Amino acid sequence: MHHVVATLLNTSKNDNIKNMKTLMEEIIFDCSAEYLWSILSDVSRCDWVPTIDHIRLEGDCRLFDMEGMGTVKEKILLLDNDSMTLQYSAIETRTPIDHHLATMQISSVDDVSCKLAWSTEIEPEIFADAIHQGMLISIEGIKQVI
Repeated sequence: MHHVVATLLNTSKNDNIKNMKTLMEEIIFDCSAEYLWSILSDVSRCDWVPTIDHIRLEGDCRLFDMEGMGTVKEKILLLDNDSMTLQYSAIETRTPIDHHLATMQISSVDDVSCKLAWSTEIEPEIFADAIHQGMLISIEGIKQVI
C-alpha cells in the first residue's frame, strides 16, 4: 500500500523558482533494497540521522529539532512501498525557505546491495551547502545502522 498526499509548497511570488539548487547523491549500500526501505520508510525513525535525537509525528508531518537548524516540520508527500520512494518537504523552519523538496528512492542492485538516489531541491540556494552536508552526514549514519 502506498500513501500519497496532496502537496502545498511555498513558491516565490512569481511562481518561477529562478535560483533553485538541486542536490543529488547516489550511493550503493551493502544490504538488500527491502532492508534499506524498512529503515527509511519508517518516518519516525531517526537513528540514522546523527543530528536528530527524536521525531514526533503529527498527521502526515514529522517534527524534530535539528542541530544548527532548530525545529523543523516536514510534510510527507509520498511514501510508496512499490517504488520504494519517500518524498518530503520542509514546510516550517527557523529560517524561511521558499522551496524544499527531497526525494529518496531505493533500487535493487542484487540480493545483497542496493542503490539510494537522494535528491533535494532547495531555494534559496544559500541553504544548499548546509542541506548537502546534512545529506552526507545522514548517508554515513545509514552505513552505521545497516
